[in-house]
Amino acid sequence: MDPLESLRAAMAAVDAYYKERGIFQGRFGFGISPALVVIDMACGWTDPAYAGGSARLDNAIDAIRRLLPAARAKQVPVIYTTSPPWQKPQVKSAMDFSPRFRAWDERACAIDERLRPLPDEYVIYKEHASAFAGTPLVGHLIAQRTDTLLITGCSTSACVRATATDAKSVQLKPIIVREAVQDRSEIAHEWTLFDIQARFADVVSLDEALAYLQGLAERRG
Repeated sequence: MDPLESLRAAMAAVDAYYKERGIFQGRFGFGISPALVVIDMACGWTDPAYAGGSARLDNAIDAIRRLLPAARAKQVPVIYTTSPPWQKPQVKSAMDFSPRFRAWDERACAIDERLRPLPDEYVIYKEHASAFAGTPLVGHLIAQRTDTLLITGCSTSACVRATATDAKSVQLKPIIVREAVQDRSEIAHEWTLFDIQARFADVVSLDEALAYLQGLAERRG
């Protein structure tokens, strides 16, 4: 059996178990004051010349490029994360020594040119998977009176998941935009979206997210 077919069968069995027991069926829903976070869409992850980079992120880049103008048009805060270029290589990281690939350098930490931040947009340099761990993100969101975090970027099974989990922990509504996140592994990507939808976040389509952003004008009146 194809690995993805096996995964879908496993997810269907787990989903049936959840539904039979009436657990993990709720949704956070959208709030009234969102922020958009773009997680680690830096060249070290988007450019296959780096050992940790993957062209699989191209579709997520296309989706984020549609979200950015929609968010900016409504003055929704946009926050980017990346690794600090001054950080020493960590154990078990994309900065590991990989002689057949481009050495981890300052460009690796620069946001991909296709998603370039505007001059007034906030870039967080983080040392851990979650955008919240050891960063001022919570304070920034409180200052903006944010209640909803639209989550995009990479990778689904690591930094996206960790950020969504921590967003729930600080009483935000975590909303992952399906087409705007990606992983090096399709199986890890699909399983994580299924599992995190059940317990830690809502997973919505790009069209749903765009419709939500476009409708903010009426709510903000």
